Amino acid sequence: MYLTTKWALAYLLALLFLLFASTIGISFGSVSVPIPVLMQIIGKEIFHLPISADPDVMLTNIVMNIRLPRVLLAGLVGASLAVAGAAFQGLLRNPLVDPYTLGISSGASVGAVVTLFLNISLPFIGLYTLPALSILCSVITIFCVLTFAKKMDRSMKVETIILTGIIFSSFLSAFISLMIALTGEELRQIIGWLMGSVSMRGWNYIGIILPFFLIGSLILIMNTRELNAMTFGEDRAKHLGVDVQRRKMWVLIAGSILTGAAVAVSGTIGFVGLVIPHLVRRIWGPDHTHLLPLSLLVGSGFLILADLVARTIIAPSELPIGVITSLIGAPAFALILLKRRRVGRTDA
Repeated sequence: MYLTTKWALAYLLALLFLLFASTIGISFGSVSVPIPVLMQIIGKEIFHLPISADPDVMLTNIVMNIRLPRVLLAGLVGASLAVAGAAFQGLLRNPLVDPYTLGISSGASVGAVVTLFLNISLPFIGLYTLPALSILCSVITIFCVLTFAKKMDRSMKVETIILTGIIFSSFLSAFISLMIALTGEELRQIIGWLMGSVSMRGWNYIGIILPFFLIGSLILIMNTRELNAMTFGEDRAKHLGVDVQRRKMWVLIAGSILTGAAVAVSGTIGFVGLVIPHLVRRIWGPDHTHLLPLSLLVGSGFLILADLVARTIIAPSELPIGVITSLIGAPAFALILLKRRRVGRTDA
């Protein structure tokens, strides 16, 4: 009974946090939309409720065509990165792991930049060329990282994997910078995109990320029990009947799908997949059955608030959202690392 109440409270708080973030994310901005008016607009435009009062046309356009799609996109990106980070941390049994530190975000960025620069459009998938090639490059990157890490250390210690991921991330970032330097004006707009942003994205971007978000999240949530087993080590998981290699493959692919799709629509946004799962794990524990869905909800709300700060802190100008997440995430990364070092010394 206690456990049921505990998890019900956890989900309620996470949902309330997401609702709060979404509401103020839509309401606040260069033109404020009062919350009662916002409720009227959403009730009339989305739920087609018989509301007698007609909301202001300008405010309706701001909410429906600018703020709402922006908040939804930020929420989907934050949820994708957070749930992918939680899965990677569980798989590799280390809270320092996330799509950014593993180099997956940089790999997806290379795919996106090449697609945009060469104006690639694959037959039959058209609009989905950008996320498809981003996902492909993110999958290739994670398998290159794991292969290289295995060459350096056959036991594949997590520290080796993280170091390899950082090496690949630095190399791929340098490759992107080289492309920008060689092409000059043609890729100038991509610099802002690479720093992470959900600005000036419409409903079509939500259509791009949504199917990949649903597929990737569903695969990961279907593997929560196996992730719980693998936190005790691969040998123990095998004794519990887990097909470790197959499950690892599914988790890596699903995490890469989520990361690639997020990078395709928003650019590189670091540390969300590191900070949010760590925070959720500290508050509600390491059970992946609940850790993944809660990370999804909290990550969504977090990135909505980060985007709100990015577009209001120096209004009327905007900061890239990746700057805000890095300012929060980099110190958090350092604190987690220091704590692990202290624990290691105590154990020794």
